[in-house]
Amino acid sequence: MKFLFSSGSLYTYGIERCFGFAAGAGFDGIELMVDERWDTRQPAYLQQLCDRYHLPIHAVHSPFRTVPGWESGDVAAIKQTVALAESLDAGTVVHHLPRRVGLIFVTMQGRRHIVPSPGRNPSRAYHDWLAGGGYQNLQKTTDVTLCIENMPAWRALGRRWNGFHWNSPEALTRFPSLTLDTTHLGTWGLEPADVYARWRQRVRHVHLSNFDGQQHCLPLDGHLDLGRFLGALAADGYAGNTTMELRPPAVGAGSSDSQIEQALTANLRQCRAWAGQA
Repeated sequence: MKFLFSSGSLYTYGIERCFGFAAGAGFDGIELMVDERWDTRQPAYLQQLCDRYHLPIHAVHSPFRTVPGWESGDVAAIKQTVALAESLDAGTVVHHLPRRVGLIFVTMQGRRHIVPSPGRNPSRAYHDWLAGGGYQNLQKTTDVTLCIENMPAWRALGRRWNGFHWNSPEALTRFPSLTLDTTHLGTWGLEPADVYARWRQRVRHVHLSNFDGQQHCLPLDGHLDLGRFLGALAADGYAGNTTMELRPPAVGAGSSDSQIEQALTANLRQCRAWAGQA
């Protein structure tokens, strides 16, 4: 099992600093989050960073929304992400489930929130592509593994609700290759080890973080039993990648670089111990 650092964990920082933190903490590689920064989408520059920090990019995450210079739409974004992954010799592309309603991003009191937007569902074409033969056909044309990700519950009026198609442990088994996201399971009150026992052979990639009411906390900060989960992966001989995917405040964004690196190092050390790598 290789442990990766998601560049999305510090999307408020430059991409090279993400490589620097990952190298300093001792990660095995990078999961690249494609976003508005051109640096996340230029293979020659990214390969320079890989060489400079001795960290390969093992996985690429399709962007959440349209980015400059790329064709719009979820299907086009996934295809372009696959092409980027191929150019970097990355073996995995992570992508999300289609939304049941439109979304907008709003910032309140310094925090970014995702809220539903009434009107036309922008994911209808994406839903139909996944349900039809387009998704399977794309997978047949590439050696990159397409791994669709379980998504979180949204909270409204004190209740959980589901904003995504096929977003349940049962429905997701329609897809052959899954990204198991631990904090997203936590929003549903589910333990990762229990869901892994049901998905097992379909889990080809992992997003690792804890949950304490906030998503994407450091592995040591939350109530999910990540030790039991990583132990189960190790016992099964899981050979895929496990990406520490965090939110910037959880990493300590804005504090000194040494504090950020120390937090990542301590949490990675514990994850390796849980996985029997200590």
